[in-house]
Amino acid sequence: MTLVLALWIKGKGFVYLLSALAFLCTCLCFFICWHVYGLLQRSDKKYDEAIKCYRNALKLDKDNLQILRDLSLLQIQMRDLEGYRETRYQLLQLRPTQRASWIGYAIAYHLLKDYDMALKLLEEFRKTQQIPPNKIDYEYSELILYQNQVMREADLFQESLEHIETYEKQICDKLIVEEIRGEMLLKLGRLKEAGQVYKELIERNAENWYYYEGLEKALQPSTLEERLQIYEDVSKRHPRAVSPRRLPLNFVSGEKFRELMDKFLRVNFSKGCPPLFTTLKSLYYNPEKVSTIQELVTGYEASLKACDLFSSCENGEKEPPTTLLWVRYFLAQHFDKLGQCSLALDYINAAIASTPTLIELFYLKAKIYKHVGNLKEAAKWMDEAQSLDTADRFINSKCAKYMLRANMVKDAEEMCSKFTREGTSAMENLNEMQCMWFQTECAAAYQRLGKYGDALKKCHEVERHFFEITDDQFDFHTYCMRKMTLRAYVDLLRLEDVLRKHTFYFKAARSAIEIYLKLHDNPLTNESKEQEVNSENLSAKELKKMLSKQRRAQKKAKLEEERKHAERERQQKNQKKKRDEEEEETSGPREELVPEKLERVENPLEEAIKFLIPLKNLIGDNIDTHLLAFEIYFRKGKFLLMLQSVKRAFAINSNNPWLHECLIKFSKAVSDHSNLPEIVNKVLTQEMQKIFVNKNLESFNEEFLKHNATSIQHQLSGAKMMYFLDKSRQEKAIAIATRLDKSMRDRNVKTLTKVSEALLDGSFGSCHTQCEEYQAACHKLFPFTSAFMPATNEDESSLASVNHTALNHDVLSNEI
Repeated sequence: MTLVLALWIKGKGFVYLLSALAFLCTCLCFFICWHVYGLLQRSDKKYDEAIKCYRNALKLDKDNLQILRDLSLLQIQMRDLEGYRETRYQLLQLRPTQRASWIGYAIAYHLLKDYDMALKLLEEFRKTQQIPPNKIDYEYSELILYQNQVMREADLFQESLEHIETYEKQICDKLIVEEIRGEMLLKLGRLKEAGQVYKELIERNAENWYYYEGLEKALQPSTLEERLQIYEDVSKRHPRAVSPRRLPLNFVSGEKFRELMDKFLRVNFSKGCPPLFTTLKSLYYNPEKVSTIQELVTGYEASLKACDLFSSCENGEKEPPTTLLWVRYFLAQHFDKLGQCSLALDYINAAIASTPTLIELFYLKAKIYKHVGNLKEAAKWMDEAQSLDTADRFINSKCAKYMLRANMVKDAEEMCSKFTREGTSAMENLNEMQCMWFQTECAAAYQRLGKYGDALKKCHEVERHFFEITDDQFDFHTYCMRKMTLRAYVDLLRLEDVLRKHTFYFKAARSAIEIYLKLHDNPLTNESKEQEVNSENLSAKELKKMLSKQRRAQKKAKLEEERKHAERERQQKNQKKKRDEEEEETSGPREELVPEKLERVENPLEEAIKFLIPLKNLIGDNIDTHLLAFEIYFRKGKFLLMLQSVKRAFAINSNNPWLHECLIKFSKAVSDHSNLPEIVNKVLTQEMQKIFVNKNLESFNEEFLKHNATSIQHQLSGAKMMYFLDKSRQEKAIAIATRLDKSMRDRNVKTLTKVSEALLDGSFGSCHTQCEEYQAACHKLFPFTSAFMPATNEDESSLASVNHTALNHDVLSNEI
């Protein structure tokens, strides 16, 4: 102000006066500049930079409430829990009457696992709430339940029990009160009271398996008869409940198992229960129980065909025709689970012949064909199931998934378009809806087809979805404390911390890493040059066939491009523009994912590491994470990181076949690099001695083969390394890899396809004759598997190749 007056007195004029005033305002409001700059950084998702801006603003105005609130939101978003606690303390000092100040400060201590301080703060805040004892207030109820949750996490079981009993009348959720009481009574050893609580819970819900587990712990039955009596008593009171009749099947055996299973199966077959096999599938780890189930159900099938009764020696009311239908449906699932696909197909075909309008039958037939490795046929039958009810979104989604696994991407997109928004392509709409099952399957299909750019685009889209989900939690930091949904809020924070452990992210990350590794090993080159190189090694007949195939592919690609262009033209441009503007406003501008650009990236390994880092941080208990890391560091020549990866993998499963290959490659690479720094070489030598126990690579590999003589996967890896170490032992290595003895315990489609793939990809050098002989032998074992079928023409050969690659990417999972 003194400066302004001085300028005015000296008569410098109006312009000078305005300049002086502007300078003065800038000095006084400098914290606003930092605050606004922080808001801009936050809108661009640069949270670390925004935090710095807020801290600079607070240096100039340390008690600014709005800046402190904004800073606390960013700190909890970035999980700077220590900083969050300090900021919430400042807010509590400035606004001690606001409940958000108390709750936020208490949550900070809870997340830091300082339970005593968190409980003190929550109790002090609770005392300030003027809630009459007989009045039920939802927000107050949530506060009490959150307080109790902190007690339980602090192992204060007695305090938790007393707390829940004291405030029971003021809690809205009566069910959670009883569940907490039962759990705490068990923890405190008050078994009789706990047993009474769990009996009351079972009366409320007789299908909850958790309640039966608690009841058993409370009653502590000493004999099998006492344990069975628990379930019989419940079954008498609840005759329609499934759980008290299903759970005893887990622990009984012998004749008692047969008796109970007989009753269970008859009831479910009579009333027609499609998910019966799913209910019993967890019992299939026990061969004795599987044998009993098979004997019972095959007996039912024979008797029902003969006299419409479960047993021919019985006299009673005849079963309806649908009973035989569901028995055959069950037998088809049973034999499919056991890998006896011919029998499974016989039973499902018989069921379809009797009732050709039941969707479940065609769904199961598609599933059987998927398991035998005939993915085209599986997609065909799933399409048949979908055609029976085109309004069923579940069947529509399953059909699309099966088409993707058969590499029918365009057909899958058209299938999904029946349920997507009109006026936009199905692929774009599914991306907007974050439909990650479709995108992960689509990425795998493009990967198998060699369309690496399109596959990477899908992987990056999935990665962006996870980023958006993480970013979306920002709005809940204030909302949850305002609405007092504290338990759900803490669960949300903990979920977000491990979000990328989700299987969708792992699938996308794994596909992306594999593609980037392939692009590093074989960078994409000009197509015309590739064709020239390939044509030099082909005969005239093969060259003619290749050119014919290329012409057809080019024609198909041209038609497809024209169709795509027409579809894009039909889209509503205004809606798309508006949607893009909205997305840019909420999440900032994004780089467009162009397939051609993605597949021609300059440094594929660096891009692969971006996908690897979340896996290493969150999915370290999965051995594939460390083996993928090894493959990346092996190509980068990072020996210490390679050592770290194999050591972590070795700690998880020292007998893993992929790990065995990595160990030998690693040891060979170390021995081939004699110019390593002395300290690095010393560390590598010491650590490798612990794994190899002073054995040379050949003897280490021989011991691995001997130790795993009945595993095809292990024999394949050992054979690969035998050829890798000594090219002259090709014949012996191939003989080991192609063993098909009955003693091999993993003689299935998935494993045999991996062997066939290894024979084709050069892992054993040139061995086309041995590959054809092996595929013929596999065809005898699995006649329905398209990868092993003899190619009678070019189309069949192409189909077999596609299915062959698809199977190698683990699409034969028994889980749908």
